[in-house]
Amino acid sequence: MKSMTDQIIAMDLLISAKSGVRNYAMALTEAGTPEIKEMLSRQLEEAIDLHEKISLYVMERGWYHPWNVSEQIRLDLQNIETAMKVPSLG
Repeated sequence: MKSMTDQIIAMDLLISAKSGVRNYAMALTEAGTPEIKEMLSRQLEEAIDLHEKISLYVMERGWYHPWNVSEQIRLDLQNIETAMKVPSLG
């Protein structure tokens, strides 16, 4: 179960990092001054680097298959089945 928890946390972090990249990119297009654009550009680069590190982490562990859709679907279905077997706390 610990591995499943690690996987869930890592995938949530990946989704958050992806959202951060998207948000910085959108903010950059709306920036009104060169100073703000420069600051947002640096933060966007950092967000992209973080996303890459997290992506590599989850791919190395076999939790994420971005270029193999059928394998990712298989893994997602397996995770759903596992989650459905966990007893409810409520």
